[in-house]
Amino acid sequence: MLGEVEISQIKKALRASINNNELAGANLLVLKNGKEVFYHEDGMADKEQEIAIRRDSIFRLYSMSKPVTAAAVMILLERGEIDLYEPVSKYLKGFKNQRVEIEGKLVPVEREVMIKDLLSMTSGLVYGGEHRAGRNTEALLEEIGKRLLGEEPMGTVEAMNKLGECTLAYQPGTSWDYGTSADVLGAIVEVVSGKSFGGFLSEEIFQPLGMKDTGFWVPEEKRARLVKTYADNNGELVLYTENHLGIINSMDREPAFESGGAGLVSTIDDYARFATMLINKGSLDGVQILRPRTVEYLTSANLNTWQQNNFNNWITLSGHSYGNLMRVMIDCSKAGDLGFLGEYGWDGWLGAYFNNCPNEKLTFLFMMQKTDSGTTSITRKLRNIVFSAI
Repeated sequence: MLGEVEISQIKKALRASINNNELAGANLLVLKNGKEVFYHEDGMADKEQEIAIRRDSIFRLYSMSKPVTAAAVMILLERGEIDLYEPVSKYLKGFKNQRVEIEGKLVPVEREVMIKDLLSMTSGLVYGGEHRAGRNTEALLEEIGKRLLGEEPMGTVEAMNKLGECTLAYQPGTSWDYGTSADVLGAIVEVVSGKSFGGFLSEEIFQPLGMKDTGFWVPEEKRARLVKTYADNNGELVLYTENHLGIINSMDREPAFESGGAGLVSTIDDYARFATMLINKGSLDGVQILRPRTVEYLTSANLNTWQQNNFNNWITLSGHSYGNLMRVMIDCSKAGDLGFLGEYGWDGWLGAYFNNCPNEKLTFLFMMQKTDSGTTSITRKLRNIVFSAI
């Protein structure tokens, strides 16, 4: 699939990006039919200590946690334990009597936020912004951050009940905006299952799939493998040690707030287990996590016309739609990189990137740790090299 020319191009492109201080280091894994066809690593996990990226390096996933959260919700769905049209307030009382800012005035919601709204990011919940909804959310995230390392840190359910009291950016279901919906889903899983969100993920997904290095924190015996985080400072990479979105950067303790939107760490091989399970329609090595029809629903786009119009403002996702916390390719001709119809996945704030192409049985995984990254230029370049060779 990948010849010597393509392999050389991949190595050259990644090395150039590292030399240009676009990232400190990364690893890349490509799977076909669940089997590895290419792996490459380059650069540093810790520039200061001169520790190289390795295959077992542990990365902070940030928003690449979201597909895992969506899968957890699907487990409850197919067991009949939730209904996607149920109001969130059934499980989190803070979501009762919500209000929306319309032309500077607060008005009651026309209908309650439903679980389905959370999965499609059409809830009216945001991450931040100049409007009242954004300011309310930023204030809550700041409060979570202030209590993060104290004696009384805010737990997942408490935090999400407080989030429910924040103003919504628009009437539920009427638009699309990237926000904190996945964190709410984590709290719902916790309430419905009667277990901590991390406990549920471990029991239902991580342990069955053999994802031994995935979770909401890193035990001491594994911490040397945790990749350092870097930020751009006028073209130079500087160490970043701050906590962001209520996530403990050092990952050195079990958090009270287990963020379904941003809190997980993993290795490239662990996440490959999760991705391959989805490619295999819910099963891996004789273990069934989800049923095929559930995976088909999980990996489908579900925005209506007016929701899609707002999603289209995300220019680098041209050609895509959105559903169940993931992007889904619906028109390859409009995309800004090579791709396949029906491919799905997501990325993270620090540059971790996941993509499945179900029709081609192809998985593309790229791991790095630089702030404000998401899908980077080097990620698209590597995709183009790989996908053009398929």
